[in-house]
Amino acid sequence: MPSETSVIEWLLASDPAIRWQVLRDLLDAPEPVWAAERQKVETEGWGARLLSFQDADGQWAGGSFLPAGFTREEWQASGQPWTATNFSLTQLREFGLDPRSQRARRTVALIGANCRWDEGGQPFWQGEVEECINGRTVADGAYFGVDVSPIVERLLGERQADGGWNCERANGSLRSSFHTTINVLEGLLEYERATGGTAQSRAARRSGEDYLLARHLMRRLSTGAPVDETFLQFLHPNRWRFDVLRGLDYFRASAMLTGAAPDPRLGEAIEYLCSRQREDGRWPLDWRQSGRSWFVMDDGEGEPSRWVTLRALRVLKWWRARPAAAG
Repeated sequence: MPSETSVIEWLLASDPAIRWQVLRDLLDAPEPVWAAERQKVETEGWGARLLSFQDADGQWAGGSFLPAGFTREEWQASGQPWTATNFSLTQLREFGLDPRSQRARRTVALIGANCRWDEGGQPFWQGEVEECINGRTVADGAYFGVDVSPIVERLLGERQADGGWNCERANGSLRSSFHTTINVLEGLLEYERATGGTAQSRAARRSGEDYLLARHLMRRLSTGAPVDETFLQFLHPNRWRFDVLRGLDYFRASAMLTGAAPDPRLGEAIEYLCSRQREDGRWPLDWRQSGRSWFVMDDGEGEPSRWVTLRALRVLKWWRARPAAAG
């Protein structure tokens, strides 16, 4: 297998959104080095390109969750769209747009003033009704400096008895969903990173983590059978979907914030992640979601993916550095 150095060089020969995270997470570069690369997200590459599609009123595609004028017929024919404000903001957060930048602050203010949810017409930063959407809104708002504590309080009251969350709760579901739970967990983690969280939000985050850990990020608690084969297939951007790499990357980020040791129950997911590494030292993009998007960032399904490889390598670096007592 090629050396990790060659894979790092391949990652660095990419977009600023990838490069600054490689410098920080894989090479342990000093903060001034990776921060300088991060500043380029606003003016170069994917970040600048996504910002160029922003409407004058601060939105993307004229809508909060759906593009303006989008029809149910197009959804049925082409799939869910990903160009509206909710998903575009999440993408900018994943790129690492500096929340302190003038462009980011202006965007937050314009969205607060002009963007309303399709579902009820309420202001964007007040949140929607679905837990999955609100989890991402909390993550984006906390990252960009918005007070999202009212949405957090709502999410805390919507937790299921098994410890996680499910967008189908309002329709009678009593069981949590991997998809919804990871979206809420990422939101609560970003909220905790920004504010320290509350005793209640930290406890809720632990319960959601336990929901995933008890299932080893992939198995049914009742039978031990795999929950969904798509959990074992890597994609990017994930949007609202769960897979084991997204789960592992979340647990890494959580541990980096709290200083907790890796949980041994992640071991099976780690073994699976290692098994998917290609002979060239990279990881593939297994599939890509259909539907409107502003642009693509990978070479296609089955091809090596810089996003997937970056996330896999930083997870493994964290896991391999764990204390021996952690399992």
